[in-house]
Amino acid sequence: MSGEAEQKTYQTESITVTFEARRCLHAAECVRGLPEVFDPTKRPWIQPDRTTAERLAEIVRRCPSGALQYELVPGGTETPERPTTITRSATGQLAVRGQLSVDTPHGARAETRAILCGCGRSGLQPYCDHAGPCGQ
Repeated sequence: MSGEAEQKTYQTESITVTFEARRCLHAAECVRGLPEVFDPTKRPWIQPDRTTAERLAEIVRRCPSGALQYELVPGGTETPERPTTITRSATGQLAVRGQLSVDTPHGARAETRAILCGCGRSGLQPYCDHAGPCGQ
């Protein structure tokens, strides 16, 4: 991964949603959960003003990769699941949820959700990017 992760920001008066495209594994939880907000055929593809902040936060929490994050105004963030869970997929990906500190080439990142590479072939280490057999 070259440089820090690029995030796009979408906000309303009550919520800010960030999207880190390189971490998105296209689980489509967002699109299925709120198609009126998350529409990949539109620009911008995230339109947070089309629902309540609480409903949007609920759907963002479904994003297994952590590509989508949110912060409520003023200053409310996602509460990590407890206990922390780690689930290995049949192909080797590690789905992790909880209060996490993920070591990256750019230092530790606080996370609540992540899909980690289990095969070592991701170009986005330690996150899975579908480059190797664990992402297939």
